[in-house]
Amino acid sequence: MVEKNNNRNYMKLEFLSKSSNESFARVVVAAFASQLDPTIEELSDIKTAVSEAVTNAIIHGYEYGEGLVVVEATIEDNRLDIVVEDFGKGIEDINKAMEPFYTSKPDLERSGMGFTVMETFMDKLEVESEVNKGTKVKMSKVFKSLSRKE
Repeated sequence: MVEKNNNRNYMKLEFLSKSSNESFARVVVAAFASQLDPTIEELSDIKTAVSEAVTNAIIHGYEYGEGLVVVEATIEDNRLDIVVEDFGKGIEDINKAMEPFYTSKPDLERSGMGFTVMETFMDKLEVESEVNKGTKVKMSKVFKSLSRKE
């Protein structure tokens, strides 16, 4: 049973792990978030964080193969929660992966700043991962622009 709450909204997007879908995902989440009347800066922060999470799923989760990336977003009151999930190889050591400048793909000239960027632009970041099962990145942002109007 779905709980009715006028201050809550939800969306889910599934796509193949192709790099061409990264911009699609960021635009969809930004469009969904626009109902919160974000500032340009808040919208830019969300787009950047989603780009990083989706790119990580594509590049690291599936390496050289293809798989499914799922992006879910929930709005409740003035908070946006985003989940980006892949079902790929997973992360062996999450703490190490979250260290600034750490990259498992130096040959691809990756900067190793993906998680740091997500943490910087969002209010909350959690990463769950299991080797050979995938990774789930959970991010939250509270919209101050909406808070000021209440």
